[in-house]
Amino acid sequence: MKKLFGFALAIAAALASLPANADDLIKLTIGQRGNWDTAIAHLGTKAGIFKKHGVELEMVYTSGSGETLQPVIAGSVDAGLAVGTLGAIAAYAKGAPVRIVAAQATGAADYWYAKASAPFNKLADLTEKNTIAYSTNGSSTNSVVRAFIDEFKLKARPVATGNAPSTLTAVMTGQVDVGWASPPFGLKEIEDGRTKLVARATDAALVRGQTIRVIVAGSNALARRKDAIARFMRAYRETIDYMYGDNPQAMTDYGAFAGVSVAAAKRVRDEFFPKSLVDPDEIHGLDSLMAEAVTLKFIQVPLGKQQIADMIQLQK
Repeated sequence: MKKLFGFALAIAAALASLPANADDLIKLTIGQRGNWDTAIAHLGTKAGIFKKHGVELEMVYTSGSGETLQPVIAGSVDAGLAVGTLGAIAAYAKGAPVRIVAAQATGAADYWYAKASAPFNKLADLTEKNTIAYSTNGSSTNSVVRAFIDEFKLKARPVATGNAPSTLTAVMTGQVDVGWASPPFGLKEIEDGRTKLVARATDAALVRGQTIRVIVAGSNALARRKDAIARFMRAYRETIDYMYGDNPQAMTDYGAFAGVSVAAAKRVRDEFFPKSLVDPDEIHGLDSLMAEAVTLKFIQVPLGKQQIADMIQLQK
């Protein structure tokens, strides 16, 4: 009897040491650390918003969509944020177990730049001797560069350069002629006169008003953990409201996260990222996206209605 009593006490002690309501752990890959639109998970965690919804996040940052998608496809993470929409469409068309669960960016704040001493000032000045950067294959920057090439009949050669810091190094050392970045990264170099603006993503007509990046989840994760992912999306929306409200702490936390001043953090939000850009609840420009995916050879033929309905499962 004493042994049984002691065993019961041990079990009670072990149970007491566990959290009363353990949060659901959701594993994420997130493209491009430091961007305003990819900081939502970080800022919501700092503010305790995800915990309020019973969600704990494990976040791994990547250099672009290719790196973001692969762990989702492999099932080693539950979801990927800031995946190029065309890359997500291409992955689904090839049979990858991924589903689009939310929009991540509609329109784009990305821009392309060169050294101040470069002998060109705009895309039309580029020749077959020039190179133009994008992050990784299947990323939104990849699709924008393809759109530049298609719309402006560019002869410049596209080159994958990874994240924004590695791209800046490639530009400044002459490894690539035109680099890409997203605010706040690179603004100081432009202000200091070290680099100059060559193009904005929205110079490509195909990009305007399109949802160019999405949030994807593994189809197995979505089936098994639908409630947890729904709570993640509720917290994600609440964090967006927090980031665009009158909350000085959000600016302070983002400035620390991105390595910029609070004033620069506020400028990035107010000048480059309208709240509509990060609205998660609608995929905009789907018809043009599908046509673009074919034109830019992400897929061979447009997806049918049933395929689209299966691929896009918004967690509203």
